[in-house]
Amino acid sequence: MRTLSLVAVMALAAGPLFALEMTTDTILGTTEEAVRTSLKDLGYDVRKVEAEDGKIEAYVVKDKKMAEVYVDPATGKVVKIETK
Repeated sequence: MRTLSLVAVMALAAGPLFALEMTTDTILGTTEEAVRTSLKDLGYDVRKVEAEDGKIEAYVVKDKKMAEVYVDPATGKVVKIETK
């Protein structure tokens, strides 16, 4: 029983670490500046943010991996993530 309690406590403590990962449906914001700030807060190195084709596109790097993040400006939700 004690082992189970220790595992449960460790899992709860690790929760915030996994919360930093971004997925589709993550809400970043409805403006370019809000998206930039949210991505920086999540630990991403934001290279470029621009409005294009009706979406906000952000070019980011994290853990030596590059990605393009597409955000719906009406909802602020991530709709697509392309890794490079």
